[in-house]
Amino acid sequence: MPTGLQIIDAWPERAREAAKLMLDAHGEPDDATSALLVWRDVSGCKRVIASKAFYQHDFPTPHTDSVESVIDYRVPVEKLSSLAMFDGSVIVERTAGEVSARCHDERANFLALNLMHDIVTGQKSPQEARAYYGKEFLDYRRKKPTPYMERLRVPPQHETADADSPILTEDELQRAQGEGANT
Repeated sequence: MPTGLQIIDAWPERAREAAKLMLDAHGEPDDATSALLVWRDVSGCKRVIASKAFYQHDFPTPHTDSVESVIDYRVPVEKLSSLAMFDGSVIVERTAGEVSARCHDERANFLALNLMHDIVTGQKSPQEARAYYGKEFLDYRRKKPTPYMERLRVPPQHETADADSPILTEDELQRAQGEGANT
């Protein structure tokens, strides 16, 4: 089985650099394919994924996203548009009960996930969260304290999956099946 370094050797430079940071921080991944390295239960996250695929992202400044940090978290439906306004790299998987942030490194993902939690709990608006993100990003460059980048501050959640609600009854399904057989 190839090592993480051997796998990422064939990746594009931008994805390889991000994955190398993860390998340096967490060692060999728990799972690996030619396109993904996956660590489970690290840094307060359910899983962290370094990907060969990367995406151009211009918030707060141009960079590429290829490292995704996933947590169990239930987002109320009425907060989904606020999160979309905040950052397009914050991804809500409502049915699975997961939220992830995809950026260039774990610290930026902590920042995005911590601000996601502030938006969901009403501590910040999407605009306030964007402004704070920019401030903390600059503070990191200035070597000033960056509490939202240091660690994941989101309290752990359990039973976060949202299976939604059925809108069709078993009787309606049976009738539809019967109607389809008669045509």
